[in-house]
Amino acid sequence: MLAVHLVSFYFSKLKEDQIQKVDRFLYAMRLSDEQLKDISTRFRAEMKKGLSRESNATAAVKMLPTHVHSTPDGSEKGEFLALDLGGSKFKVLQVKVSENGKRKVQMDSKTYPIPGELFSGRGTELFDHVAESLKDFMQKNGINQKKKPLGFTFSFPCVQSKLDEGVLLSWSKHFKVRGVQGSNVVQSLREAINRVRGIDVDVLALVNDTVGTMMTCGYDDQRCEVGVIVGTGTNACYMEELRHIDLVEGDEGRMCINTEWGAFGDDGALEDFITDFDREIDAASSNAGKQLFEKMVSGMYMGELVRLILLKMAKKGLLFGGVISDALRTKGKFQTKHVCQIEQYKDGLKNTKEILTELGLQPSTDDCIAVQHVCTIVSFRSANLCAAALATILTRIRENRKLKTLKTTVGMDGTVYRMHPQFPKRLHKVVRRLVPDCHVRFVLSESGSSKGAAMVTAVAQRLLSQRQHVADTLDLFRLDQEQLRQVRDRMRVELERGLKKDSHTTASVKMLPSYVCRTPDGSETGKYLALDLGGTNFRVLVVKIRTGIRKSVRMYNKIYAIPHEIMQGTGEELFDHIVQCISDFLDYMGMKNTRLPLGFTFSFPCQQAGIDKGTLVSWTKGFKATDCEGNDVVDMLREAIKRRNEFDLDIVAVVNDTVGTMMTCAYEDPKCEIGLIAGTGSNVCYMEEMRNIETVEGDEGQMCVNTEWGGFGENGCIEDIRTKYDKEVDEGSLNSGKQRFEKMTSGMYLGEIVRQILIDLTSRGLLFRGRITEPLKTRGIFETKFLSQIESDRLALLQVRSILQHLGLDSTCDDSIIVKEVCGAVSRRAAQLCGAGMAAVVDKIRENRGLDHLEVTVGVDGTLYKLHPHFSRILKATVKELAPKCDVEFVLSEDGSGKGAALITAVAKSFNGET
Repeated sequence: MLAVHLVSFYFSKLKEDQIQKVDRFLYAMRLSDEQLKDISTRFRAEMKKGLSRESNATAAVKMLPTHVHSTPDGSEKGEFLALDLGGSKFKVLQVKVSENGKRKVQMDSKTYPIPGELFSGRGTELFDHVAESLKDFMQKNGINQKKKPLGFTFSFPCVQSKLDEGVLLSWSKHFKVRGVQGSNVVQSLREAINRVRGIDVDVLALVNDTVGTMMTCGYDDQRCEVGVIVGTGTNACYMEELRHIDLVEGDEGRMCINTEWGAFGDDGALEDFITDFDREIDAASSNAGKQLFEKMVSGMYMGELVRLILLKMAKKGLLFGGVISDALRTKGKFQTKHVCQIEQYKDGLKNTKEILTELGLQPSTDDCIAVQHVCTIVSFRSANLCAAALATILTRIRENRKLKTLKTTVGMDGTVYRMHPQFPKRLHKVVRRLVPDCHVRFVLSESGSSKGAAMVTAVAQRLLSQRQHVADTLDLFRLDQEQLRQVRDRMRVELERGLKKDSHTTASVKMLPSYVCRTPDGSETGKYLALDLGGTNFRVLVVKIRTGIRKSVRMYNKIYAIPHEIMQGTGEELFDHIVQCISDFLDYMGMKNTRLPLGFTFSFPCQQAGIDKGTLVSWTKGFKATDCEGNDVVDMLREAIKRRNEFDLDIVAVVNDTVGTMMTCAYEDPKCEIGLIAGTGSNVCYMEEMRNIETVEGDEGQMCVNTEWGGFGENGCIEDIRTKYDKEVDEGSLNSGKQRFEKMTSGMYLGEIVRQILIDLTSRGLLFRGRITEPLKTRGIFETKFLSQIESDRLALLQVRSILQHLGLDSTCDDSIIVKEVCGAVSRRAAQLCGAGMAAVVDKIRENRGLDHLEVTVGVDGTLYKLHPHFSRILKATVKELAPKCDVEFVLSEDGSGKGAALITAVAKSFNGET
């Protein structure tokens, strides 16, 4: 028993000594975590150089755009051909991708050898051979009957300006084909296909093998957004945010970047990590000074690197008793496959002895242990270097998306990764140690990069079809100049009809007289009470107006909620609630015993018979209180005040919020004669000539008319531009058939229009992988404020995705782009329609006054105008285009319609000769 322990101790001690001997000799190849983090930092700087337009030309890591914008989402379908050129053999495949969500891929393939002379021959000869092989495959598989889309995996660095174009930068591996570098390889393939004849294919995509790996794995795991190959060569690709890729136009969405990381270090960035053995490998290669990282990592050089180390150790007498065989001196005799065999778990030492014996050596057990450890250090360094660079990519993706932790998948391929018994485990372990905030799953590509070429082609075809369907849908919302002119002209007709006594009752634009006969002139003064009711909030204000050299308006207010049950209860309940709020405010201000003149902003269509008389025509904005429509709201307020019996008020004016907005802005700008609300609702008022208002007695002077243009179209005059989505929104509203223009232009409905479009696109499989979630089915869940947020120029698609996820929608980057386009189309149409309507109003004012040119100001309020990033710009541009003889300035109302109510009250008092 003691003997056994002694032998065991002797063997372990011997092994330790051999390992220490090799460790000392290859000290520079053993990398600590600190060194790997240093390498990772350097690679990060190289990536940044490659992505920048200014530094790309001199960058070693080229970061080549691939024009692959999306990974598979599982909805791809069809039959595709793929070519795979990148090594000593050439492969042709037929790939069938099933539909109906079965996610099944069938492949038939054939491998064709490439004759040795073609590796250094002319480019036309190589591509003719590829085309002949493709023809042979198609004929044997009966594929000639119909044109097939084809993806071309070309495993060499190319600059791509689009998906089906690639200019070869340089050959790598053992290729030295003449006349190809600097030319478009897709064009070379197409020309060869034409020369061979009898092949009916459409080359849709040029794909790097690393991209193919990512796409292959991405079909089975949709989190896969990184591809890495460690084989004959090494490379990585990943999905980068388009806004960071200076070499490509646009900043929406993502694009796969082929890093070409094999060239990392070509500019000296790894000089202090490159050993004498690496320099010897490089000097003896066909591309000295190039692909230095690849020469430290990949299978093409790993075996040769081990051979050089063993040769040097033998020369120093550290191995084989100083005996060197001819085979050990011969380049290429020790291959990477030998490294894999030597590092096997169980048979490693036995394999080592056999391999060394075949090389003409007579190794001792010590020698075999040492050689095995040399292989371990060389292959472990390879895994470490890959891990450092991959950690940089994963960190970049995480930081791009502003995530604390990233959950992602890396697609892997290559003979070293596949065949080396310990390489994958080492790579995974080091990556996870370097980036603990990235939860990484590694997936081996089972079908190689050639399937990936078919998947890239399938995704390209899917995106093309998807884009066309989405474009067709959004075309319904794109109004050309002729359509906008028609809207302007039809609005003008309805304005005239609303003013005339004989057509007023049937006009869709009611043109309600407000009995406000002039705008403020600056002489207004006094203290006023104002009420503002127009939505779910109710505001009570005291407004102090001072005239003179330093005229000013000071306001004190309090906001009260209108509960939903009150909005849809009885009229008596609603006005009792309003009076209760007034009572609370007067207590708060200590004004219960003060009888002030009051202006009541009531933002619903009213037929007025005087400035203090307003009969509610119809509720809008979700209000449905009973026994109000057809009744005078001022009388209802007075009755509620009597029921409360706590205070008395002098109700001077009932005011529409649009009129209040106009008056607020007119106090500062005398040219303001129009008010516009573009918010929850949509409306316009303006100063009309009394002679044109047939529903009111008198021909002298002017009166503000509340157009109530939200009803435009109720008579069917804009049916040609209403979409099925508008009709769905209308049918689901509380006032179906009413306020059709408002339902196409106002904040209360735009979000709901977007939701209807999203449901339709999703049901057609064009969004969210065809999954309609419960939240998406919920009416009103897509609020109009989301349009403003999503369309913000400062908002990255990542944040758009966050908004959608908040709504229960698990969106891809492509989904986010489409949602942003949908929001843009809906809001743009709304702004254009408002602009067309406004053009009708300003042109009418100009013609009323017989002017060749009109200068006028529009006072504006409303959340849509204020908060949406593009609405106001589009509105103004449309007015300018459709009313070229009018110079229209838009002024934002800062104080709202409550101040306007007070000013109207002041004007009315002044007009009636009261102080």
